[in-house]
Amino acid sequence: MLILSCSSKLRLLEGMLRRGLPQTLPVYGSVMYVNRGNPAGNEVLVDSWPDFKIVLTRPRREVACDLSDHFTNLYSVFYQEEGAFRSLLEKSQAMDWSQAFQISGMQDGLYEAIRDFARDRGVDVDVNRYQTLLHPDPSAMPQHRLDKGLTLAPMSLTHTGLLKKPWVLGKYSWSLRYLDFLIRNFPSACLLDPQGHPISWTLTDNQAHLTHGYTLPGHRGKGYVGTVLMALATQLHPRGFPLYATVRSENESSLRTLHHHGFQTQPGLFYFLIVTPRPTKPSQSLSWTRPRPLHPALGDNYIPTACSTGGR
Repeated sequence: MLILSCSSKLRLLEGMLRRGLPQTLPVYGSVMYVNRGNPAGNEVLVDSWPDFKIVLTRPRREVACDLSDHFTNLYSVFYQEEGAFRSLLEKSQAMDWSQAFQISGMQDGLYEAIRDFARDRGVDVDVNRYQTLLHPDPSAMPQHRLDKGLTLAPMSLTHTGLLKKPWVLGKYSWSLRYLDFLIRNFPSACLLDPQGHPISWTLTDNQAHLTHGYTLPGHRGKGYVGTVLMALATQLHPRGFPLYATVRSENESSLRTLHHHGFQTQPGLFYFLIVTPRPTKPSQSLSWTRPRPLHPALGDNYIPTACSTGGR
């Protein structure tokens, strides 16, 4: 695999991936951020240039320093041929299998390829499958009048404790660090009540993916989701980013809400895999505690009005 470090090649790659949407979405979002300051500290790899069959984004080695933090160790992949991807797994060290990591992609066969490689290597793989919803024209999203006393604002680092409470994975040692990382580096939006407390919010991650959407129970059913999504659209769309989310197929209320706001379901599935090495020593057991299979960003339910388990 070749690491693309030339800025002109990375910009050219971004344009190539844009023409492959929606199947390139997670990689496309990651490459866009690499080309715009690289806040996640990622690097971009291809199997060949310019006629590539595989694009892989991964955290730089100095970023992926916590062996158990699969949220920071976030990979994305796009491949044109499954055989080429399987060959990459067998012959390349492009992914560090000694640490926990997550990998996302929209190609059929991604889970099977990772599972088959990991089966005899002391590595566990949890698969999460989602429908992908993409807004075709975020600039056309309607403006929403704010209720009296409410204000729109980005999420603040002082809000991470509130974000952590309804998140099923909020109990882990890296949870607050991950939420801080998202708030510091990527667009977010929330509605504040007259006392300045968030009542509805959505973050984005280093794949430009809508994440951590939630509305407090007492404020649901009032259209606040659309207000927050519109605020994010005004941040993302002028910079060329797509506006997209992923939802479990059985979460009909979330799907209806996104469709109501103009999102369109895309073909294929969005795969999010959690890869976790098995403990080899008793002392490692706490570090390698495997979370309940769950998308790191969205959890079981994305849209706050549909949340029954507290979002992600």
